[in-house]
Parts: sequence; structure tokens; C-alpha cells
Amino acid sequence: MTHPSSTSPGSSTAESGPVNPRSSLMTGLHVWKRHLGDEGLAENTVKAFTADLNLLASYVGAGRALGEIGTSDLQAFLEWMRSARGVPCSPKTYSRRITSLKAFFRYMHQKGVWPEDPAAPLVQKTVISPLPEVLSAGEVEAARLAARGMQAGRSGAKADARPAVLLELLLKTGIKKGECQGLKISHVDVSTPESPFLFVRYTQPRMRFKERKIALEPKWVGLYRDYVEQYHLADRLFPWSPRQLEYVLEDIGLQAGLAKHLSFDMCRWTCAVRDRQAGMDPDRLREKLGLSRIQWREIGRKIEKLALPPL
Repeated sequence: MTHPSSTSPGSSTAESGPVNPRSSLMTGLHVWKRHLGDEGLAENTVKAFTADLNLLASYVGAGRALGEIGTSDLQAFLEWMRSARGVPCSPKTYSRRITSLKAFFRYMHQKGVWPEDPAAPLVQKTVISPLPEVLSAGEVEAARLAARGMQAGRSGAKADARPAVLLELLLKTGIKKGECQGLKISHVDVSTPESPFLFVRYTQPRMRFKERKIALEPKWVGLYRDYVEQYHLADRLFPWSPRQLEYVLEDIGLQAGLAKHLSFDMCRWTCAVRDRQAGMDPDRLREKLGLSRIQWREIGRKIEKLALPPL
């Protein structure tokens, strides 16, 4: 195969039953996409992996039988994509597409489509993404002091409990921005102030496996009650747009004199690293962050590196 094929599958929907060597590439792709969703990969990751396989389908033919696709087809596809397609392909994108191919064909091999995995001989050219920035212990304390100052109305500003509540919640739970946006008052259990909890909920059925219960700090309860009273909250815990909440974190960083840009992502990574440094079991930390085992492979390695004591 040396050029893209315009062959299309007879049907755009997945065939019923298990995949086999006679199943079309598009059928295999539908099955694999469901598998990725079940594994809990982020929606953007599933879209990227699916797009990579759709590109392969445009080359070898979406209706081509899986059993007819071999290593030489995949190598020709990679060469076409890199030098003959006419569309720039960055090293990072190229590396991800090899990862997509390997993941798809390994999964199909496990399903019994081939006696040998045709993607196994492909050489992976890994592009290592930089480690994320996290807050040092001193920076965490500075941010906390700044948020408490905003709560007390220092520097002539109006007293506002929101910064301290948001910051302490993120540093303790490590929840993502989208998860924070979905929180409701009913998701916070302070009925026993000595052991408060946060319940992370999802409305989409396929994401229910990410739901979890995370312990909160008892000292957070007083902040939380003052905050709810100040803003007269009855339903959503943070009834503002994501951008407005990002501004709150940015204001904390400015008040604290941080050189780093305080964000949801930085708080999440800081929480994870601090938990790991405190001895939290990696699998328990993975569950706390709501990550699948696949997602944890790269993220877990980064957390381990960040958690190492400075040389």
C-alpha cells in the first residue's frame, strides 16, 4: 500500500458480536472507542486517538478487514504521514499517533484478530512533555495567608471568604476545574465537622466510575459555612464561570507575590505531590484523583519525579 485509499465501509456502525479477522477496520475502531471510554480516558484523549485511527482508515480503507492489515501497511502509513501527506506532523503528534496505533492493534491482538501484533515492531519515538509546575511548601503557605487576608478584608478590600474556600478545597482534594464547576452544596457533608467529606459526582452515566468521596480538613468547615452564608448559596457551590474562578486564583497568587501563575491545574498537581510525599499509596492517590490506570501511567511517573526531595 503506497497511497491513500478511498474505500469506505459498508456500514458506519459497529457490527454486533466480537471482532475477528474479517471485521472491518471501522468496526474495530468503534469497539476500541467504547473500550477507551470504559477505561476512563479523558474525552479529548479519546477524540485524539480516534482521529489517529480515522487517518489510518483514510489510508488503508475503512472497510478493509482487520486481518488483512499487516506491519508493512502500518510502516507505509507512517512514512506517508511523515513525508508524503503534505500536512505538517510535529514530533509530538507523530509520537502520539504511533502510541495510538500500538494501543489499538495491541487491543485487537488481545481480542484474537492476529496471532502476532502487527504494530509491535513499530519503533516508538517518545517525546517527553515537561514536568508541570507545583507550589513549594513556602508558596503554599504564602497563598494561604493571602487568601485568609482576602477573607478578613485586609488592605481595604471587601471581606471575601471565596478565595480561601476555593484554594483550600483544591489543595486538599486535587479536583479538576470541571469537577469543581459541577459541585453542589449537597455534595459537601459537614454533618460531622470532625470528619467532613466531599462527594465528586458526574451526570454522564459513562463517567460514573470517576465518582468518589474525598476527606476534607476539619478546619475547612468554618470557612465553608462563612462562605455559604456570605453568598446565600442554595444549590451550586461555585455559581460562577470557570474564567471567573480562574481570576480568583490569579488574585490569590498576586496577593501572595507568587512568581508562578496559580491555577486549577497547579493546585491539582500540588495536591498530588504533597499527598505522595506524605506517603499516600499510589493506587489510593490514583483513585483520589479520579484517574484510570491508563491515565496513571504517565501522570504517576511525573508525580513520583516531582515528589523526590531536591538534590
